[in-house]
Amino acid sequence: MELQNNVLSPEEQELLHRAIFSQKQTVRAFVHSYGCQLNVSDGERIRGILESLGYTMTSSWDDADLILLNTCAVRESAEDRVYGILGNIKQYKRKNPDLIVVLCGCMASEEHTASYVKRHYPYVNIVFGTGSLNRFPALLLEHFQGTKFACDTGEYDGVYDGIAPSREHPFKAAVPIMFGCNNFCTYCIVPYVRGRERSRKPQQILEEVRQLVQSGYREIMLLGQNVNSYGKDLETPVSFAWLLRQVEAIPGDFVIRFLSSHPKDATKELLDTILDSKKIGHHLHLPVQCGSDAVLKRMNRHYTIAQYLEIVEYLRRRDPGFSLTTDLIVGFPDETEADFQGTLDLIRRVQYDNLYTFIYSKRRGTKAAEMEDHTPPEEKKKRMERLLSLQREIASAHYQRFLGKNMRVLVEGESKRKGYLMGKDNAFIIAEFPGDPSLIGQFVTITVTETHNWAVEGVLVQEETTCRK
Repeated sequence: MELQNNVLSPEEQELLHRAIFSQKQTVRAFVHSYGCQLNVSDGERIRGILESLGYTMTSSWDDADLILLNTCAVRESAEDRVYGILGNIKQYKRKNPDLIVVLCGCMASEEHTASYVKRHYPYVNIVFGTGSLNRFPALLLEHFQGTKFACDTGEYDGVYDGIAPSREHPFKAAVPIMFGCNNFCTYCIVPYVRGRERSRKPQQILEEVRQLVQSGYREIMLLGQNVNSYGKDLETPVSFAWLLRQVEAIPGDFVIRFLSSHPKDATKELLDTILDSKKIGHHLHLPVQCGSDAVLKRMNRHYTIAQYLEIVEYLRRRDPGFSLTTDLIVGFPDETEADFQGTLDLIRRVQYDNLYTFIYSKRRGTKAAEMEDHTPPEEKKKRMERLLSLQREIASAHYQRFLGKNMRVLVEGESKRKGYLMGKDNAFIIAEFPGDPSLIGQFVTITVTETHNWAVEGVLVQEETTCRK
């Protein structure tokens, strides 16, 4: 059961303001987010909280009055890195005893973290979890009132209510639509640190998107651990496809993207909504993880390769050029050569535009961590090399479908190549082309003149009428 959000009273807000500025006229906060895009989005909300309290953001550890680490827990290596950073922060605490050190995010939501940090890093002042982000001001007040270790890792209603994010990007915005995960894949810690699936109210999401579009934002990324499950838990249930149609109906020239999708919940309604849309990118990131039914069963993924391919074939039947990307784990416990060949066969059949690949690493607290694994690390590395080699070959051929065609691209910034810009089209295809930096943040049309295994190159179509921010 979720707890109620404890919003500070006006009197408490005044007390907190006085405490923050009791010693200085200007107070600075250093905020760093690790991990996925949802974590980055949480970081923007945290920055928004701090700025609303009067903090000025800084990119320097040295002049910070508050250091906040918004952590990731997907891999144990990520946790080890954070603990290493916490150890280094001790020097800043020695220089400035009044420095406030905050640990939050997924890592902070693990059961053992708070007690471990309290015991081994006593100079950490505040710890809060992903479900208690809205409690941060109250914890900060507790700190100023003398609490040595202010901690809250509970799950509250309205995690984002009343919080205006401080966005890091001027024309691309992430909008979380739900929190948590109910899938319990055996390799994944997320359900244990993000809690159960909780959908934001549609009116909150739609109002946030409206304001963003009115402010000139050109890309809206809807986020969730499994966006396909959106709305099932609402008092009046709705589907993710329904939400997408409501977002698309908002007036304005913008592209809609979303992450992440689970294949088991990729309904025909959702696929048709994407295919029939003019604003939703004709791209689907559909994590398959492996090409073997036996491995998928051990992963607790709840679909077969045949079911996955049904989705792919439907999309490609209606739009032969539809863009697909995926996540793949190589070397899951006791993955056989035959299992791995299934993954290679799947890559050949689907013709992905891009892959996000990982060699399996054991994650404490998951069921997969308890599974026996007799495949040597050297073999897993060789399999990864074979997989990447195949993908480069496939993508090189698959990207040629764009040669000579026009693409409408949102210009994101300057390329590493001098005089070139880069951006993505509505299918999430990376494009590079010569152009002036004044085009950044605009939609332009290019003609594709060259293709690679990761991107296309082109030239601007001069008659394109761009849409300014």
